[in-house]
Amino acid sequence: MNLTIGFEVVAGLSLALAFGGMTFFSAVMAPLVFTKLPFETAGGFIRQVFPWYYLTIGAVSALAAIALLLGAEQVAALFAALSAGGFWYARQVLMPRINAARDAGEDNHFERLHRISVYINGAQWLLLAAALVMVLL
Repeated sequence: MNLTIGFEVVAGLSLALAFGGMTFFSAVMAPLVFTKLPFETAGGFIRQVFPWYYLTIGAVSALAAIALLLGAEQVAALFAALSAGGFWYARQVLMPRINAARDAGEDNHFERLHRISVYINGAQWLLLAAALVMVLL
């Protein structure tokens, strides 16, 4: 097998996994948790899931970025790397601030930070979608 084709396969699978994981979590998992569990339980559960979500999808995005770079797909690699960086920022910086605002009962601050995390997540989703399209074309 040609080495470039191997990088493309790893990149394509990694992008598909990250994009699909994000889509499933946002469209199915989170809404289901908040509609089926009591609010306090749902919030605590999601708080435990988010670090793993950020770590897993971020690592897969980073793997895609590396494979894309090695496969000479610089723009798609940049998109995947930006997505991976967003997951690191959300996990290490934003999530602790969101949790602290919630714990302190600072509802306005929590809402603002949560909105920022949603915007970042949406941008990451679009970046991964664009990178995936670039790999498929």
